[in-house]
Amino acid sequence: MDASSTMQLGQYLPVLILLLAAVGFAAGVLLLSLLLGKFARRSKAKDAPYECGKDPITDSSARFSVKFYLVAMLFILFDIEVVFLYPWAVVYKDMLADPATRNLIFASMISFMVILFAGYLYALKSKAFDWKK
Repeated sequence: MDASSTMQLGQYLPVLILLLAAVGFAAGVLLLSLLLGKFARRSKAKDAPYECGKDPITDSSARFSVKFYLVAMLFILFDIEVVFLYPWAVVYKDMLADPATRNLIFASMISFMVILFAGYLYALKSKAFDWKK
């Protein structure tokens, strides 16, 4: 390796140190919790589920419909796709100034929106948003 390659690899040293510190902290906290948890006094009241100072209304292990998870996943999916609109909006004005990229940036966003809309129509057609199924 030459000197420039060694210098470039040396720039990753702070990232490696941060990664080791994060993993070490997480492992240390888990280990400390495990060790200190063995000395805690257990009772039925301490092991009961706690809901904002109120007694629990239902059993905490009650099953939920898959629809809740499906709607949550669809929300996350469409939410993340909308996040991709922000970088496009930031560079849109600058790319309009260049005639070579003017049509390209608009066509790329139209194709993205068509794919997004097709996914939305598929979710509507398969009644993924219908709660009473």
